[in-house]
Amino acid sequence: MTPNESYRSPHTPAWERVLLDTYTAPQNWEISSQDLGFKPAKPFSVRMRTLHGGRQEGVSIIDIDTGAMKISVVPTRGMNVLEAVAGNVRIGWNSPVSEVVNPAFIALNGRAGLGWLEGFNEMVTRCGYGWIGHPGMDKGALLSLHGLASNIPASKVVLSINEQPPYTIRLKGELKEQAFKLVNFVIATELSTEAGARHFRLHDTLINNGDYPNEYQALYHSNFGPPLLDTGARFSAPVQQVSPFNDKAAGELGDWQSYREPTRDYDETVYNVVPYGDESGQTLAVLHNAAGDLGISLGFNIQQLPVFSLWKNTDTIGQGYVTGLEPGTSWPYNRSYQRALNRVPTIGAKEQRHFDITYTLLADKTAVDSALQQVQKIQHERPTEIRKSPLVDLPKG
Repeated sequence: MTPNESYRSPHTPAWERVLLDTYTAPQNWEISSQDLGFKPAKPFSVRMRTLHGGRQEGVSIIDIDTGAMKISVVPTRGMNVLEAVAGNVRIGWNSPVSEVVNPAFIALNGRAGLGWLEGFNEMVTRCGYGWIGHPGMDKGALLSLHGLASNIPASKVVLSINEQPPYTIRLKGELKEQAFKLVNFVIATELSTEAGARHFRLHDTLINNGDYPNEYQALYHSNFGPPLLDTGARFSAPVQQVSPFNDKAAGELGDWQSYREPTRDYDETVYNVVPYGDESGQTLAVLHNAAGDLGISLGFNIQQLPVFSLWKNTDTIGQGYVTGLEPGTSWPYNRSYQRALNRVPTIGAKEQRHFDITYTLLADKTAVDSALQQVQKIQHERPTEIRKSPLVDLPKG
């Protein structure tokens, strides 16, 4: 059997195919529920394509069309989710970075550690896993913005499709963050969805293959622009504590959950959130438009991702009118500031850490209202502490 030949798993009733590995080069390819002989209520398909031209030369994209939503994943860029489209609703944002940039053309330490921004245009961008946060020095080393993960091409990608309803579609990828004497991380990523679904789940496993403990950080930079984001749009979550990231954010603390119109020279504000969870640690973050009839929810567990960052970048449309909903182990401060905040966890040798997030399109007012009711149920009348000062005394300028 050739390395990419499709087969049936002997353990589960699933069709499976290796799309990319050491022996299998990425290639244009497609399969549908009809090809597989499945008969779901909504036919689905998966295709792999390769981009050409400019700095996106050689980038692979895998489109999973559930019949109700098309989810585009970029194996070349950390298995990030480029966008999701349901009907005439595009979930994602319009970055000035118009190409899906191949990491081979990005110098992460360039622009004083801001080179990461040269490829930043995805809906979901993995940040980590050695570090996340603003660029700067830590223990004598320059840490570039938000770590390496989103610029690590997957070493292996496997597609599997269950042969029985609900026809679960799983796309697994393997990322390797490795450096002699420094780190030996493998990140097993998985995106799953079902035929007819307007949601998807991420299940990532961080594995320390080294013989020594290592610090790690993770943040899931989840980014949304219009039509989910508009003037008067709102953010909601069960909040235990909120604080401004810096002095600029402190000046807008009274409006931290609402969004303004595209505003020239606005730049950005960020808020540090500690969310509440339910009895099992599950929580929910919701973004919805001003009319309350369109939105997105992020479900995650605070035992895995205990903090949350809300990034508000309501600059001009051309500059990037976008907000980031960001569950994480840590906030976006440089790692050097976060040890004192107890936000730089350690993973032991051969240990694993798991991160699960569910993204759900809220396609109408009923869905938005239901999600907001769930937020209130988790909050359960528990108080919210509003800290008026930043947690970190950042240098001026």
